[in-house]
Amino acid sequence: MTWSEALTWTVEWDDKARRELRKLNPDLQKTILRYFRERIMVDDDPKRFGKPLKHELQGLWRYRLGDYRVICQIQDEHLVVLVLAIGHRRNIYQ
Repeated sequence: MTWSEALTWTVEWDDKARRELRKLNPDLQKTILRYFRERIMVDDDPKRFGKPLKHELQGLWRYRLGDYRVICQIQDEHLVVLVLAIGHRRNIYQ
């Protein structure tokens, strides 16, 4: 096993985020799932694709997929990206 194989990230889905994902159209669902599978899970540092949030959402990260945003908590100590919310950029931060 190489060093990079030891540093694979796991993506976990909060129940709320899972429900929000199911409400989206099937093409967008596939795009979001592919993004996490092909980018986040295989990279050494998932933070390089996202942006840290500020103010009351400090400590969380967001990923931008077109007009949609995915809000996550990155747990470095467990190599887990926990998806907390998915929504349109217009109302995801409310």
